[in-house]
This record gives sequence, structure tokens and C-alpha cells, in this order.
Amino acid sequence: MNKYELVCIFNPNTDEEKRNQLLDKFKGIIEADGEIESVDEWGLRKLAYEIDKLKEGYYVLINFTTNPDTPKELDRNFKIADEVIRHMIVRVEE
Repeated sequence: MNKYELVCIFNPNTDEEKRNQLLDKFKGIIEADGEIESVDEWGLRKLAYEIDKLKEGYYVLINFTTNPDTPKELDRNFKIADEVIRHMIVRVEE
């Protein structure tokens, strides 16, 4: 089991219900083989640079522990979700 940190940026035009559905889906993928330590919703923040003509995004930080295959599955799901404009999964060294 490895520790990971995930930051995803949602399109700011995504309604709260759809965003929560996607977060529940991503949490379910993590909890299938691991454990979520914390979920921190940072909310709307200004982006460092424009992405698809958007100047802000809704940030979410998730810390979790899981096996090495789960981040690959998460990455695949993030690429499919149109509401997610950027994401990054980093393994945290202890």
C-alpha cells in the first residue's frame, strides 16, 4: 500500500450535483482497494494560466492509500470525464 495525493480541477461551470456524483465515483474507485485519509475541497480558485478559455476552476485535494494499480484506473477515469479540466496524482514518500 502506497500513499498518494490527488488534485483535480473541475470546470467551474459544472453544477454541484454533477461534481458530487463524480467525486463519489472517484472515491469509490479508491475505496475498492484502499482507504481515503482526507478530502479537502478548496472551491473556486483562479488558474495560473487559462485552460480551454477558463480562468478559474474548482479544486479538490484527496489524500489516500491504495495499491499501485488504482492510480492508473483513476487516471483513465479522469481522462474520460469532460468536467475535469486537469488532474495530478503524486505518490507521497514517507
